Amino acid sequence: MLKKVATAFTLLFSLYFSLLQVAFASDNEALNAVYSHISDAFEELDASKMKAIYSEDACYIPEDQGQEITIGRDNIVALYDTFFGKIKHKNAKIEVDFRVIERNIEGTSATDIGYYLIRFHPPIDNGEPTSEFAGKFVGVSKKKKDGKWYLTVDTNNRAEASFYYNAKPSPNLYYGRQFPALSQNSVPSNHDQP
Repeated sequence: MLKKVATAFTLLFSLYFSLLQVAFASDNEALNAVYSHISDAFEELDASKMKAIYSEDACYIPEDQGQEITIGRDNIVALYDTFFGKIKHKNAKIEVDFRVIERNIEGTSATDIGYYLIRFHPPIDNGEPTSEFAGKFVGVSKKKKDGKWYLTVDTNNRAEASFYYNAKPSPNLYYGRQFPALSQNSVPSNHDQP
């Protein structure tokens, strides 16, 4: 009898642990999808795509000392709309990529830490080289009642591009498209960011 109870307990524990692993893997996949979504919005210069990743009460903490904290999804999307509008006005293109190096999930809250790289592609006919800038970021997400993760705090600051390039992949964490290093003809960018 004791052996049957122990076997049943072992099976229940194994099932519970397996379900936790599936839930954790699913959360990682959902959180990683946010970065693909942001990359798509940048490539398409479509700020409306950013609405799907921010919570209604999200806040964006910019690196610029002269800028206030932006609170509210609609206000954050408006920042991206202005930024993307500048890129469109120049007939240019922009790409972004991320490398998450640390993630902490506790219940319905997740914190991601990593590096980003933005590439600015000027119009082909102006002869300027592609430029890039990089930075560090921290993003805090919450899992809402609908089961989806939404970014609630978004902050970043500039960093050397080498930090992005040298970041090592971590299991289950977003590692992007792995941009290759630009050639010697490229230059660091001073383009504004949202």
